[in-house]
Amino acid sequence: MWSGPRNISTAMMRAWENRSDSSVWDEPFYAYYLAQTGFDHPMANEIVERYGDNLPEILSNLGVVPKTGLHYQKHISTHLLPHIPLDWISGLQHMFLIRHPEHMIASYAVKHHTVTARDLGLAELARIYQAVVDSGYKPLVIDSARFLTEPETHLRAMCAAINIEFEQSMLSWPAGPRDSDGLWHAHWYDSVKKSTGFGPPRTKVQSLNDKQKAVVEECMPYYNTLSEHALEV
Repeated sequence: MWSGPRNISTAMMRAWENRSDSSVWDEPFYAYYLAQTGFDHPMANEIVERYGDNLPEILSNLGVVPKTGLHYQKHISTHLLPHIPLDWISGLQHMFLIRHPEHMIASYAVKHHTVTARDLGLAELARIYQAVVDSGYKPLVIDSARFLTEPETHLRAMCAAINIEFEQSMLSWPAGPRDSDGLWHAHWYDSVKKSTGFGPPRTKVQSLNDKQKAVVEECMPYYNTLSEHALEV
């Protein structure tokens, strides 16, 4: 599952982890991304120390099928740096999760005051989408606002797309952290750790300043391109 940050990507991971047959991997490339870029993200040093930056090992583990049978991977598009090879993508099934950049930037700014178009990852998401399409795989694109109006209908369609049965357990989960959560949950996952299911979509956006509005404008062409392929149910 490919997404930009500040989407419903962690709640979506909760839903899939709550299946009877699923193991999840939270942001496989994050530690490598931090080690390579040196970006000043919360807990960056601790994250790199805990997970390391062995790219060949990360790539080899992406295709490992766990004993549970289903391996759900939550990927953030910004973490897939341009030099990372993409030959492995043809061995996986892919879906894309999108959110309007106005809502993304409003949420991101609560945790990190300076936000750039790069931070929201929509250009990178469009690049990865095209790479997946070029590999011969036609992925689903899920608009989070639409998803939250009808979670079960969307989840059923997502399961059907990869030929697995929908499980009712995907719609609710126990509150609290998970052993599978990345170390960064302490900073980013406050709302999700309180949740027990998907909430309604947010329709109101807080006021954006001029710099934030400019970031939204920069991101809109990529969002619009991906939105053309969004699932309608």
